[in-house]
Amino acid sequence: MIEQDVSVITRHGTMPAFTACPSEPGRYPAILFYMDAPGIREELRNMARRIARQGYFCVLPDMYYRLGQLRFDLPRRDDRMSAVIGAAMRHLDDDRVMDDTAGLLAFVDAQDRVRPGPVGAVGYCMSGRYVTVAATRFPHRFAGVGSLYGVGLVTEDEASPHRLVDRIRGEMYYGFAETDGAAPPETIAALQAALDAAGTRYVLDIHPGTRHGYGFAAGAAYETIAAEKSWDRLFDLWDRTLT
Repeated sequence: MIEQDVSVITRHGTMPAFTACPSEPGRYPAILFYMDAPGIREELRNMARRIARQGYFCVLPDMYYRLGQLRFDLPRRDDRMSAVIGAAMRHLDDDRVMDDTAGLLAFVDAQDRVRPGPVGAVGYCMSGRYVTVAATRFPHRFAGVGSLYGVGLVTEDEASPHRLVDRIRGEMYYGFAETDGAAPPETIAALQAALDAAGTRYVLDIHPGTRHGYGFAAGAAYETIAAEKSWDRLFDLWDRTLT
């Protein structure tokens, strides 16, 4: 496997990112991996490596780059650390992340190990919203997009992602926890109704017996069966839409 720390140029500056792809000769479809609120850590790099081992060029950007280099010692997380994580998360918005997405697309287009054409994406937690918005802002680039226990997908705002899903041209996968205060049943139902009304191609799972964060092996909410089912859904989606 080839791993690199790289710099991605955006309209707001230079965004650090981690890339991983197979070492065998060839060109591989690109997957953009949008982080969760606690940010860059080795667990996310390992997930990027898992994506690469399946035959993809994975890019994991540090979405907090405007704030400097933020790294959280999550085993020591307490209320004060959570407050800092929350502040970092709130400094992002759709427009900033879409500016960064444009930079990421330009970056992968310039890589000689990336197959030209449509790309895939996956976003966890806060980024479940952002990958959905990316699929609406860049509909002809994103062919397969996964949102895992995404937050902020249904809001009262006119720019709420669920109001924009009619712009999506690719396929979506949504994986939710059964118990999640940030994505309660009424939110999931509203999203599903919007997807159905728009005719969007999608799969949506609500994993029984799970909580927010079920996909992170290092977290207290990890659930192996649900996490592996979500991985299977993602790889099936990307294998069908990108290869």
